[in-house]
Amino acid sequence: MNQLDYRQRTGPIGLVCRIIIAWALFGGVVLLGIVAVNSYSILADAIANRPFPGDFELTEMGAAIAVFCFLPYCQLVGANVSADIFTMNAGPVKIAIMSILAAVAAILFSALLLWRMSAGLVDYMEYSEFTGILEIPIWWAFIPALISLFLLFCASLITFYDQIHELKKIRAG
Repeated sequence: MNQLDYRQRTGPIGLVCRIIIAWALFGGVVLLGIVAVNSYSILADAIANRPFPGDFELTEMGAAIAVFCFLPYCQLVGANVSADIFTMNAGPVKIAIMSILAAVAAILFSALLLWRMSAGLVDYMEYSEFTGILEIPIWWAFIPALISLFLLFCASLITFYDQIHELKKIRAG
């Protein structure tokens, strides 16, 4: 199923799809913010010999946040890495089964990461670690990462559901 199909969905699944798309756009805005901060820092350094202090800290956190924001969208539209060597000569049933297995792996992976990152958030909040220059609490980056992982879990469930129905359609004829 392609991106346009997900935008046209209705009901709870349609709402989740629209949230995932909006979240990916938010990740793009974060990425643009990183570019703006780095551009400003480079120009300020070149013109006035005064770069933006802590620009690398913002870049580090922003890039991590942006990457996490893109994960649910990639799962939803099937843009994750795939090994075509396995599907090159496979029939539609085998491809559907492999897609179901990939969705199950994504469900398990996102659930595991959500669980462990939640524990990491609790630890960072409890022990109050900050970045070196700007003194931003590290746990702040965990919040959008956890939202992303929850949306990845939802996207994985949607793709699992879709692949099950695709397999049923193929078998029906």
